[in-house]
Amino acid sequence: MEIKKTHWIGLGLAIVIIISSLFFIGTNFAFFMIGIGFLVGALPFVLSMISETKVATEKEEMFLEFARNLVESVKTGTPISKSIVNARNKSYGVLSKHVKKLANQISLGIPLNPALQIFAKDVNNKTISRALTLIGQAERAGGDIGEILESVAEAVTISDKLKKERKAAISTLTVQGYIIFFVFILIILIMQFKILPMISGITDVGGVVDIGLSKGEAISQEEISGAFLYLLLIQGFFSGLIIGKLAEGNIKAGIKHSFVLVLSSFLISAGANLFF
Repeated sequence: MEIKKTHWIGLGLAIVIIISSLFFIGTNFAFFMIGIGFLVGALPFVLSMISETKVATEKEEMFLEFARNLVESVKTGTPISKSIVNARNKSYGVLSKHVKKLANQISLGIPLNPALQIFAKDVNNKTISRALTLIGQAERAGGDIGEILESVAEAVTISDKLKKERKAAISTLTVQGYIIFFVFILIILIMQFKILPMISGITDVGGVVDIGLSKGEAISQEEISGAFLYLLLIQGFFSGLIIGKLAEGNIKAGIKHSFVLVLSSFLISAGANLFF
């Protein structure tokens, strides 16, 4: 991922917030500000990942439209190189600039296969790269390019359809994953603020909770709160990755779910500790 200006701004704000927390050292608010600082620093990167995923999806959709236009043009007897040049001025969303570059290269006399390789490198999408490789090989071998293009368009269509069907089928599990996690947070908070103080042998003396450990060892309320918070953060991070893998078949896509769950865990837990 390329580090952009927005990333540096996020990191700068994160550093400012973390440094500001030093003025509240010794209070629960300091820990809350440090956590907010880390989340603010991570936010631009998470948004970039979400944007990249959205752009990748749009690229595949626009490439499908591009392939269909080529199929229609080639079937009328127009050579594929000329068909690509003719498609130069059509709108293909995020793919438009790459299509124009491909058409310009062909207009300058660059052979189709090298031009398609450059196109695939610029687009940087596995599905599109595989399709372009097949088109280039078919053109070089002298096969029926019209049928090849039609097969490529059909394959991309089927792939896109399967992804959408999978996402729709898994959407219920995604919602269930979020519900289960928030129920888990509720259980943890009940344990922390209701059940543990009621357990036999616990006495609260001077802010120290004695849970009946041997040799008079004691655990403070802050240590218990910290342990539960770390548990929620770890659970939220890995739950998000699993949700992303199930919903979109990609662990990277789960980063956004992890961020949402980690943020929710931190705000709910830190907020509860501040008020209770």
